[in-house]
Amino acid sequence: MSMDTYMVEPIGWVESPLTDRDQAPKQGDEGSPEAWLVFEERVREGLGDLRPGDEVIVLTWLDRARRDVLSVHPRGDAGRPRQGVFSTRSPDRPNPVGLHRVGVLAVEGTRLRVRDLEALDGTPVLDVKPVLDRDTER
Repeated sequence: MSMDTYMVEPIGWVESPLTDRDQAPKQGDEGSPEAWLVFEERVREGLGDLRPGDEVIVLTWLDRARRDVLSVHPRGDAGRPRQGVFSTRSPDRPNPVGLHRVGVLAVEGTRLRVRDLEALDGTPVLDVKPVLDRDTER
C-alpha cells in the first residue's frame, strides 16, 4: 500500500466573530454566533439550489489544529480519561477536517449566512453537502 499525497483546495472560508479557539464553543449548538460562509466565484453554480431553512454539512480544514495529536481528554477535561482522537470530535488530529451541521439562514450570491457553526474566522471551507434523511432523494 502506498502513501499517496492528496491535494485539497478550499472553495471558500468562514467569516465569524469567533477568533479565539479557547473561547469558541466545543460544538455549534452550544452558543455559536451566526456566521457567513463565503465562497469563491468559481463554485457559484454549486450553491444554486440552497435555500434558507436548509440544513447542510460543512467540511472545513481546521487550519489552526495540531496534526501530531493522537489522544486527548474529551472536551479538554483532564478529569476524563484520554481517548484516541478518532473516537472524539477533537480538532487536533492527523488530518484536521471539521464536520459541521449548520442551518442556512440566508443566501446572498456566493455567501451563506448560517447558524450553529463553531469554526473560527478565516477557516477554509472544503465542501458542503445536504443533510440526508431517509426520505431525501439527491
